[in-house]
Amino acid sequence: MKPTPPGWPRISSAVYYDDPLAAVDWLCKAFGFVIQQKIIEGGKLAHSELKYAEGLIMVSDAKRVSRGEPSYRSSPRSVGGANTQNMMLYVDDVEAHYQQARAAGATMITEPATTDYGPDYWSDRGYEAEDLEGHHWWFIQRMRNPPSKSSAH
Repeated sequence: MKPTPPGWPRISSAVYYDDPLAAVDWLCKAFGFVIQQKIIEGGKLAHSELKYAEGLIMVSDAKRVSRGEPSYRSSPRSVGGANTQNMMLYVDDVEAHYQQARAAGATMITEPATTDYGPDYWSDRGYEAEDLEGHHWWFIQRMRNPPSKSSAH
C-alpha cells in the first residue's frame, strides 16, 4: 500500500454537528482531542481535523451545503437522538478521562466498568458518554491483552 498523506491515519471518520465550532472546542475540552486543522470561511467552519494520538476525526457542519446540493448530514439531536455510528477510542487512563468528560458536561450513558472475556482473551475497562449534540462515544482502557498465539495451548 502507498503511504497516507502526512498526519493522516489509514481510516478516519466525520462527525456532524448543528454547531460545529462549539463542538470542536467542546471535544477538545471534554475528550482531549487536539486541533490539527480548523478552516473558517465566512464565519463558519469549512473543515476541521481533530487528533487523538494517531486517530483523526473531522468535525463538520450538519447544515453545510456542498457543491450546491442540500446536505445529507444530520446531528443525532436533529433526528430525535438516532445514532448511526458510535465512536470508540482507547485512552491511557479511563478513570481520569471519565472525570474530565463528566466535568465538561458529557452525559454519562454508562459508568466505567470492566469487561473480561477470560484468560484466553482481552480485558478492557471503559464507559460510554454522549456529547453535546447526542453522538455516543466509548472510551476504553486495555487492562490485559490476549496471550500470544505461540503461548496458547
